[in-house]
Order: sequence, then structure tokens, then C-alpha cells
Amino acid sequence: MTAHDPALQTARVPPAGPAEAEAGAVLAIDLAAIEANWKKLSSTTVPVECAAVVKADGYGCGLEQVTAKLAKAGCRTFFVADVAEGRRVRATSPASAIYVLNGLMPGTAQSFADASLRPVINSTTELAEWDAFVNMKAWRGGAALHVDTGINRLGITVDEAVAIAPRIQSEHHGITLLMSQLACSEIPDHTMNDKQIRVFREIRIMYRGVPSSLANSSGIFLGGTVYCDLVRPGAALFGVNPTAGRANPMRAVVELKARIIQVRSLKRGETVGYGAAWTAGRPTRLAIIAVGYADGFLRSAGAAKHKEAAGVIVNGKRCPIAGRVSMDLFAVDVTDLPEGTVRRGDLATLIGDGLGVDDLAASMGTIGYEVLTNLGRRYHRVYKNA
Repeated sequence: MTAHDPALQTARVPPAGPAEAEAGAVLAIDLAAIEANWKKLSSTTVPVECAAVVKADGYGCGLEQVTAKLAKAGCRTFFVADVAEGRRVRATSPASAIYVLNGLMPGTAQSFADASLRPVINSTTELAEWDAFVNMKAWRGGAALHVDTGINRLGITVDEAVAIAPRIQSEHHGITLLMSQLACSEIPDHTMNDKQIRVFREIRIMYRGVPSSLANSSGIFLGGTVYCDLVRPGAALFGVNPTAGRANPMRAVVELKARIIQVRSLKRGETVGYGAAWTAGRPTRLAIIAVGYADGFLRSAGAAKHKEAAGVIVNGKRCPIAGRVSMDLFAVDVTDLPEGTVRRGDLATLIGDGLGVDDLAASMGTIGYEVLTNLGRRYHRVYKNA
């Protein structure tokens, strides 16, 4: 793959990051694929509303670009992690409902009102502070109430939810969404799923008339009993497989091609990289790739226990990583490719051409979420199909 691959020259919008010729890698993000994934999930859950979780800079794909594309496609509700992300979504999509999942930090209520954001209330302490602000300012922007049904991170307890339920009889109770978070939705037969669905169903009865939400990306594939009034996919929008162990129903979104900056030869018995962790068992040719863990290509990709799944694609062939991934570089064994076919300036495929985000994650001993949210800022970014 050359640095002037025509597939990367089509359907471009203004790129981000360093200039292509100066960058260690080119990251192409297909916004049409994100839209198609949202529409697929939305059509699966009709008539239930399909929101979009765009936290962590749109799962590493660009918060503004992703939000603009999904809002244009018809998405009306977005979820972010914090107020700063909420402001960015508000600037991009002025009419949308925006929920802030990490809730109300002490003394920040006015920030929510200023940007017309809705906090996800995760404790009775937060609720008391929010109520005090709402009563003082007569704010009517609304908030979500998060009930912990078993994940044991954030959220009020079930008993607290029961105690709070009578407030919905008041005209301005301020709860615009009742929600909970599934702990094991990616494991369809896990007993936690049925337990949480049952508990949340009982809580919903007490909050009749308030829209509710339980299903995340994988939760959508558990079926209609999880849909409630709103589903909130995140990772699946960006191509991560929400159905572990089965074929991925989502379209691939990202393509990452990294520059080869040197091809060098080793004698049998010579070592590569820090710690001399890899030894050439034969005369070897290496391609040195201008990407490292500072770019989100995790150091664990070079770990021995993951070698069976590790590798990148060079000239259409899967080639293994040789040695440790360092901050800015790693080496790939290209000995089995015809001599002279791998050259300085060529691009090797780290994600794409059949090597998916989840495949790369497996080679690193992690999950697609971590790969996406660590996509490097030193990449030349190309947004396709805006």
C-alpha cells in the first residue's frame, strides 16, 4: 500500500491532525458507516427512540463530526460523560437533548443550565443539590434518574428509587428519564441480565409516565424486553461487535494505515527492540512502523501471549509484530514477502482490509472500546462521507 493510496483520496472532508506527508499514520473515519449503524439499530428498535452515546470524543472518532452526522440523520438524544463534552454537542446540535452520564459535580448546576444539559442523577446527594438549584432558579431543563440495578458503580439504590417515586405526582418533578445500566449485556445468557431486567421493570411501574432506558449496544440484541422507551448504543455505532462470538452486524467505521519508515535486514540470532525480547530465527527483513503506544497502539500488542492474534497487513499479507512496541515505533517481520515489494514510505494496515477493531483489540489482550478511545492525535485524520 503506497502513501498515495487512491482509496484514501476519495470522499474527503477537511482533515485533522498533522499533514499526511508528515504523519506516522492515516486514520480514515467513515461517517456514513456511523450513520448506517445508527439507522440499523434504530430500525431494529422501532418505535422505541434510538439515542447515541458519543462520550470520549465520539469513541475516538471526533465528537463534533459524529454528532453532526447523527443529528442530520435524525438522532434527537445524545449521551456524554461530562459537561465539557456536553457543551461541544450543544454547539453542534442546538436542538438535541443531552444527558451527562457522570452526573452533577459539586457546584456545577449552573453549568448545566447555561448549556441546557441534563444531568444523570447518580445519588441522593446529587438529587438534593440539583433540587436546590432547580427551586432557586426555577430551572425546567430536566434530569435523568439513574437507578443501580446491579452493576454497582453509579446510581441510587432500588430502595431509594422506591422512596423517591412519589415525587412524580408533582407537576414539576423534573425527571425526564429513568435509566439503569446493564452489567453483562454482551453475554446473552448471563443471569445478571434477567435479574436487572426484572428489577428495572418493577421500578418502571412506580415511575409510570416517565420515559425509561436500559439497553446499551449489546443490550439491544437481548431483545424487546430491554428496549423500554429509549435505547442508547455507543460502541456499536463505531463498528465494535455488540454480539460477542457471532458475526459483527455493524459496518466497519475506522481504517488505520501506518507508514513504514525503514526496511532493514537482520542476521539469524540478532534481536529487536527494547529488552531484546525477539530473536531472529532466520535471516529476517523488518519493516519499521512509525506508530507506537503514544499513538494508542498498545504495548501489549507485542506481548508473547498475544502473538497468535497479533500482526498488521503489509501488501495484502498478515505479518507478525517482532519485539516490543515502543513509544513511537514497532517492527513487523516481512521476510515472507517478496524482496523489494516493501519500501520506505509505504503504508501498512493496522485496522482495515478484514482486520477489524475487535481483531486488533484481541491481539492486544483488550476490547475494541479501548482501541477506539486511544486512537492517536498524531494521526492524519480523514473524515469521509460527511
